[in-house]
Amino acid sequence: MSDKRQIHLGLFLQGAGHHVSGWRHPKAEAGSENFDLLRRVSQIAEQAKFDMVFLADGLTSAVDAHPSMIARFEPLTLLSALAMVTDKIGLAATASTTYGEPYHTARAFSSIDHLSHGRAAWNIVTTSYARTANNFSKSHPEHDERYAVAEEFVDVVRGLWDSWDDDAFIKNKDSGVYADPSKVHVLDHNGKYYSVKGPLNIPRSPQGHPILIQAGSSGPGQDLAARTADVVFTAQQSLPEAQAFYKSLKARVEKFGRHADSVAVMPGFLPVIGRTQKEAAEKLAELDKWTDLKSAMPLLEERMGHSLADYDPDGPLPDLPISDQLRSRAELLTAAARRENLTIRQLALRVAAGRGHHIVLGTPVEIADRMQEWFDGRAADGFNVMPPFFPEGLEDFTQLVVPILQERGLFRTEYTGSTLRDHLGLSRPAL
Repeated sequence: MSDKRQIHLGLFLQGAGHHVSGWRHPKAEAGSENFDLLRRVSQIAEQAKFDMVFLADGLTSAVDAHPSMIARFEPLTLLSALAMVTDKIGLAATASTTYGEPYHTARAFSSIDHLSHGRAAWNIVTTSYARTANNFSKSHPEHDERYAVAEEFVDVVRGLWDSWDDDAFIKNKDSGVYADPSKVHVLDHNGKYYSVKGPLNIPRSPQGHPILIQAGSSGPGQDLAARTADVVFTAQQSLPEAQAFYKSLKARVEKFGRHADSVAVMPGFLPVIGRTQKEAAEKLAELDKWTDLKSAMPLLEERMGHSLADYDPDGPLPDLPISDQLRSRAELLTAAARRENLTIRQLALRVAAGRGHHIVLGTPVEIADRMQEWFDGRAADGFNVMPPFFPEGLEDFTQLVVPILQERGLFRTEYTGSTLRDHLGLSRPAL
């Protein structure tokens, strides 16, 4: 790990923008199925020296879903395509531990790591929504069991990634030996949920292990992240909440015998940038005016894990039972509603803008100030940047905010390595 602490930046890539109405902006280009747009914004992020681009995913669809999620490419296929049109930026995508197999996941991410010369990252999710089971021949496990499955799943994947020594494939034409039989490791895993023999049928990848990302903020989610993750994506609404999460997560990391700085905490960050604070507020208001309760409410109900149809939208958020879906996100939104006395309507509109992530309005300097405040205040090691619409929302950030961070010595001006591990300052895992 490098000694100098600098901000890490990820681009949270949602083709129709992060604001639910971002696609309606006159300057927006929309479509998570628009490869030309996804290619261009990934290249913009690479030109700005971002650590990575990140693709979220889900395994269901509906016409009332967020526009960026109604239709989109399968993320690992998309990462393979982006690997061909980028050179240095990390490539991260979601794959489910509840609706997947360790062997398939290990093979796919190792392949992407080879294709990209060491830039792959797996965002580990347990899949929150029970309706996903309708697309698979299995029932949906409860919250804590999903994390128990994930723990074993990740262990199997990491074991498969170590199937071969780095120099196992000697390809000796004189001796006729292609792979040294003394340098293969058969996993032969037999656990509660999985039986996987191995070895993986691909050489050890350039990073040794692709980067592991985890986004769960509940107790089991934090434990999984603290034990296995290199990066933690999180949603926090205020500096004190972010500092409390950061402190809790880093303490758990150390309990697992790891150095606290070996895991980067990167909260979601939605910047709305204007020449003045007033202009930024007007820009968000313009997006909000296209957002009605009909399009916002499903996003809120999804994160709360309960229908709110029987409640007055202009009344307070009711006390709801603990959700088995996005448990930590429901707790975060409930706390925000109580702290700010938000009505259901107001909370729904906020979720429509940032889905519970931190929304910041202001000039480029004010945006940079907020980022530095969180970074210096040990609330974040970096940020997963969520432009409200593309490409202008990203261009505003890269052209106006990134140079300020660079002038302050908070962010790189050039890549100093070629792999995502290099960007994150992490060493390559030994066998």
